[in-house]
Amino acid sequence: MRAALALLLFAHLAAADWLHWRGPHQNGSSDETGLPETALPDKALWVVSLAGRGTPVIRGERVYVFGYRGEGGDLQEIVACLDAATGATIWEHRYSDFLSDVIYDRYSIGSATIDPATGSVHVITSAGLLLAFDADGKELWRRSLMEELGRMTFPNGRNGAPVIHRDLVLIHCMTANWGAHGPAQDRFYAFDKRSGAPVWASAPGIRPKDNSFSAPVLATWGGKEVFYSGTGCGNVVCINANTGEPLWRFGLSAGGVNASLILHGADRLLAVHGKENLDSSDSGRLIALRRDLAGAPNKDGSAVLSPAAEVWRNNEIAAYSSSPVLVGDRLYVTTETGDLAAVDALSGNQLWREKLGIEQLHASPAAGDGKLYVPIKDGVFAVVKPGDQGPTILSKAKVAGECIGAPAIANGRVYLHTTEKLYCFGAVRPAQVVVVPAAPALGSGAPAKLIPVPSEVLLRPGASLAVALTAVDGDGLPVALPGGTATWAPFIPPTAKVKALLGADFAQPGAITARAEAKPSAGQFEATLGAAKGYLRGRVLPAPPITEDFESFATTVAHETETGVTFAYPPLPWIGARFKWEVRTVNGAKVLAKTIDNKLFQRAVTFIGDAALSGCTVAADVMSDGNKRKMSEVGVINQRYAIILKGNAQELEVNSNLERLRVAVPFAWTPGTWYRLTTKVEVAADGRGSIRAKVWKRGEPEPAAWTIDVPHANAHRNGAPGLFGFSPAEQRVYLDNISVTP
Repeated sequence: MRAALALLLFAHLAAADWLHWRGPHQNGSSDETGLPETALPDKALWVVSLAGRGTPVIRGERVYVFGYRGEGGDLQEIVACLDAATGATIWEHRYSDFLSDVIYDRYSIGSATIDPATGSVHVITSAGLLLAFDADGKELWRRSLMEELGRMTFPNGRNGAPVIHRDLVLIHCMTANWGAHGPAQDRFYAFDKRSGAPVWASAPGIRPKDNSFSAPVLATWGGKEVFYSGTGCGNVVCINANTGEPLWRFGLSAGGVNASLILHGADRLLAVHGKENLDSSDSGRLIALRRDLAGAPNKDGSAVLSPAAEVWRNNEIAAYSSSPVLVGDRLYVTTETGDLAAVDALSGNQLWREKLGIEQLHASPAAGDGKLYVPIKDGVFAVVKPGDQGPTILSKAKVAGECIGAPAIANGRVYLHTTEKLYCFGAVRPAQVVVVPAAPALGSGAPAKLIPVPSEVLLRPGASLAVALTAVDGDGLPVALPGGTATWAPFIPPTAKVKALLGADFAQPGAITARAEAKPSAGQFEATLGAAKGYLRGRVLPAPPITEDFESFATTVAHETETGVTFAYPPLPWIGARFKWEVRTVNGAKVLAKTIDNKLFQRAVTFIGDAALSGCTVAADVMSDGNKRKMSEVGVINQRYAIILKGNAQELEVNSNLERLRVAVPFAWTPGTWYRLTTKVEVAADGRGSIRAKVWKRGEPEPAAWTIDVPHANAHRNGAPGLFGFSPAEQRVYLDNISVTP
């Protein structure tokens, strides 16, 4: 039964289409024949001028590509659909970056993913928009991962690719959300592929040291449908794909594991990294693990795979973020130094090594028809015929731009996206027949767990939202719901730092309603149906006007690192506030104070409202500790723009990405003094906008003129209001009397 279920579940992976960045076998290989012997830029079937750093995906005669165009504040990422035979654009959508740390044009480091059952297309932008389109380009739904889940941003711009499993879209990112999900951690999320509703969240690792874009690799293990992935905490993890339950982890690296993992045979998992090893001072390793073993309980409550699970290791192979390709029992890896290495996947022995370029980063090889298609970062694209004793180079050419992504193979053609162009090599063939896989079967076990959909909600007072329930058996396989009506009750986790209840009720079966008089709140509900239980997380935040002066907070929590200091936790429903802010009493008033005891949390980006808001005035009183030579930075976020008083620079700055849109004017302000900061974003019908702010010493008359007025040609039309604090030199910043008004 389980074997048949697995075959049905992954039947779509054998299709000729290239639906995911690592192709139909999840390992970079294709079963196609008749592929081009050479890949020379001047002999390409077609070329499109579009910068990119990922991999196109193909279904039938449509190519879906994720790239970018423009410069400065007008640079936009593009999701486009092209004709596979000609490269002609069928449709495209553009998205501006916002509030990200991306530098050096490191955009579109990721790929779209196609659902084999519906043809829908899913992609994550650099700003953390998770988007779903139908095949004709209609946007089906979107989630703002940064504003809804606290998705964190990094200068490397790595996004990765979603994965489709049953009715779920699986993604991998680092977040700092609220409540138990407040600590910054590498997490995996599942969303309903049709509605975008969140289904589960999973944090399988330990404290992260890096962000990872290792994509989940689907498989079965111990009767369960699982996926494997590398993490930013240096682990290889195994997670139940239907429930998010972490099953085991294996410590591999002192840094992040970014390359996608490779399934080999019935019970092995291949992994490579380029960071420092945990058991030696050298960096980089390729290993094979037994994935048929169970983890042993660890003191932190997780299950850890023992060192005995390691089958072999090769310390001569290091790849930081380039993913290998597997062909039979041969593994081909491009190393950090631009070499192509062939490895016996059974023993780990290196068979040969060939120098193809100077260095390698994310670019990864693909394989098909007895050939390897190998991009190298410096713009080399080689077609290689591997042999037992070494490779034969069929072609090696310089393409326009750098190669950061991986090739895709479909219908006799090979696609390569560089930082300047999208190339298609091969010939025109008759259109493929799109194969729609049968729906995977349900499990047959008894219901053991309920999963609310959505599993996390945001409500305004008086608003209602339908909540459906699904059920899984003891192995996490979806099963039919038991008969009867579920009961819902408020639930406080025993480990909760803040013992709080959500200001909402399940007055009607299948719907949660926030109380009309509800104040900002957050909490959980427990669903019970028969012997099965499930849990829903929720927040209630009011519509504007929103005000907060913190006077209602009881500052009674004893500080762990400052003797004699007491504080209160920040508002629970705020995203990204935990460990970064505290409510303290300063000069007789309760205010929000930036924490400075953990250097990992020097910067805080915290969202206090709904991502759909627009046209609001966001204001706050702000102050910094310090002296004439050393101050910190503090401000607010309005409609995806950060408006910040910068202490050391003595400036008022507007930014939405420090390299894309960043404008400042001089403003002299002093430490230990409160100032009032008020901001407004106005957007015209043609999309042009202005970001305006004024700041003055609290208690003095408000100036008539704006202190700063910044135009933006492609202005953000909406966004969650928020707060910003940055204390790199252990100088606290403070906010008080926060307001968001229509």
